[in-house]
Amino acid sequence: MDGEKGARFLLDLPEAVALRGGDALLLDDGGLVEVVAAPEPLCELRAASPRDFARLAWHLGNRHLPVQFLGEAARIRVDRVVEEMARGLGATATRFEAPFDPEAESTYPHAHGRTRGV
Repeated sequence: MDGEKGARFLLDLPEAVALRGGDALLLDDGGLVEVVAAPEPLCELRAASPRDFARLAWHLGNRHLPVQFLGEAARIRVDRVVEEMARGLGATATRFEAPFDPEAESTYPHAHGRTRGV
């Protein structure tokens, strides 16, 4: 990998790890390398009211899309079909480039050995 200031390094971790912008890697010599997210094509979706925004968020979640929520806006990776769906729900869709930092995936405990209704 190449760092922004020209430093070259190899990142060889024993298992996959999710790195986000602002994270840092501790080097063997004690130095730190900051993770900087690269800009990518995104679309910002905005709705006319909180109710419309909740409806839009439900439809995005129903498609299991990575989404970054910022106050009254939702950011997604550019996707013409989803943008069209959002406009059909009355939302605005604006394309631009920026780092993408979607919500982390949720994990749910498994209910092994439990009976429904108990």
